[in-house]
Parts: sequence; C-alpha cells; structure tokens
Amino acid sequence: MFRAVCFDLGGVVFDSPFEALAELEVERGLEPGSINRVIVAGGAWAANERGEIAFDEFLRRFEDELGAAGLAVGAAELMARIRTKLRPRPAMLRAIERIREAGLLTAAITNNWREADGSTTGGNLVARFDVFVESATSGLHKPDPAIYRLALDLLGVEATEAVFLDDVGRNLKSARALGMTTIKVDDPDEALAELQALLGFGLA
Repeated sequence: MFRAVCFDLGGVVFDSPFEALAELEVERGLEPGSINRVIVAGGAWAANERGEIAFDEFLRRFEDELGAAGLAVGAAELMARIRTKLRPRPAMLRAIERIREAGLLTAAITNNWREADGSTTGGNLVARFDVFVESATSGLHKPDPAIYRLALDLLGVEATEAVFLDDVGRNLKSARALGMTTIKVDDPDEALAELQALLGFGLA
C-alpha cells in the first residue's frame, strides 16, 4: 500500500524548462539538445543546483561552458527563458490536494537553484507539500540516491511505500533502484491517469 507520493517540480508540477531550451535552439539555429548536453555534463549547472556557488558566479561559469561548446547563448538570457516556464500545472496542483485529502503524504524532490536574492525556484509551493527537498538547500542532487533517502526519511516511509514522478529518466532510474514506484512524465494527463490507477482514487 502506498503512503506517499513524491513529485519533481520542473516538467511535472511546473511546465517543462526543456521547452525554453528547445525554443532558444530553434531561434539560434542550434542543434537540438545541444544546450541540454552542456547542462547534463555537470560543471557549473550541477554546482549551482547543489548550492555550491553564488548565482553570479554560476552565470559566468555556465556561459563559459556554453561558449566552449560552440553555443553563442547568454546564460542570463537562458535562465530568464527558463523562469517563464515555471508555471504550475493546475491539474497537478489539484492532484496534490486530493492525495493529501485522502490521507497520503506528499513530497517535492527537486533540483533547483538559489537566485541572486537567495530565493529558490518553487519555494512558493512549500506549503502544498508535507516535505520539500531542494537540491539548492540540501546539497544533494538528483539522481544521487541520497536525495531520495532524505525525502523518504523526512516522510517516515519506506521506498516501497512511495511513488515518484519525474520527467527525466535517469532520475527515475535511481529512485526505482531504491524500491520506489516511478512514473515518467511526458504527457502530464497520462501520468496522472497512471498515478490514479496506482492509488485507486480520483485525482481530478
């Protein structure tokens, strides 16, 4: 029996930031996926999401990495584009409410960053979850299994008692290895239908 449902934010509860990358690649005539390859390589992006560097330093380092990959993209411009995609999906917010009303626990497990003013992306949604685990404040970064263990410990549930939704396959893989049931979010409506079937009650 499931006792908790855990949600990624960007691409799950929020619209996908990958849309911003794709739009910029089309506008600049860049190879599809080229910006994301710089991101997943680690470097400045991962250090920023682990809270290891200040936002201004991240912008400088990330822009250097983009340039080294032959991508004439400004880091500040890219981050501004991504922010426009951080819009909550109403159906996901309703589902989270229904899950809590049904007596299950909810958690956010998100890779995010601190802005120049110290705020974190998604921080305005903290009250909607029982547990809120951010890479920028915990120093842990998906797909590191430790970030899932932290969320599970805070929830007080076993991995086998939790469902996790994410839009990135490698994040789901490490969660699944711990024993969590996972749902890949490509189409949010399909993902919610799959979640509803697992939980056995309506989420609308």
